[in-house]
Amino acid sequence: MAVVTGAGRGIGRAVARRLSAAGFRVGLTARNRADLAATADACAGPTLVVPADITDPAGVAEVFGAVEDRWGRVDVLVANAGAGMSAKVQETSDEDWQRMLDLNLTAPFRCMRQVVPGMVERGVGRIVVVASVAAKVGEPYVAAYTASKHGVLGLVRSAAAELARAGVTVSAVCPGYVDTPMTAETIANIADRTGRSRDEARAVLERKQPTGRLVTVDEVADAVWFCVNNPSVTGQGVDVDGGAVQS
Repeated sequence: MAVVTGAGRGIGRAVARRLSAAGFRVGLTARNRADLAATADACAGPTLVVPADITDPAGVAEVFGAVEDRWGRVDVLVANAGAGMSAKVQETSDEDWQRMLDLNLTAPFRCMRQVVPGMVERGVGRIVVVASVAAKVGEPYVAAYTASKHGVLGLVRSAAAELARAGVTVSAVCPGYVDTPMTAETIANIADRTGRSRDEARAVLERKQPTGRLVTVDEVADAVWFCVNNPSVTGQGVDVDGGAVQS
């Protein structure tokens, strides 16, 4: 049984579809029930929709309580929920900073903490965090986002080292610019800030990747499946970015 956070759209929906096609029952969580229902409709097998705010510890407990009551212990966790924001360092508020840490770092930690005991007890488990190439490099105007993603990659590496002999693997997938609603918001912000058209703003992001295009959600989902399917892949930050970060 698998749980996917941020499953309502984009990468999360693609990952849920990939796991479902592989035969997993999939617990789906995000804040928007209608988005989750659309993801459930797109999955081939059984799903359980649990709308929740996983930045709230009570929300995390609600999600895992619901799926474990229905299906038992979690075999695979894909911590995909995340958000971004853009601001100069000196214009980043405490609230902005905390919001990035809460969703991009603390929520994956709490989800991980929830599933690890059962995985260790059974001697097998897979945890994959969808991070970002921002976990490995810094770009201007995204200090809070970048700090949260660097932090979650550190969490992944430490947990992987701790849990390897218990049969539990922990890795991160680090996408570049992906063709998702979140990237569409970034494109809109670039257009508004610079006066470019949406197509011109999209081209700016495409040029950042040597392949000259945005990554697809299915390409990210395939990388997640690679981490789930291979028991010797752990402690890794797998780049899916068209060759932008060669690490």
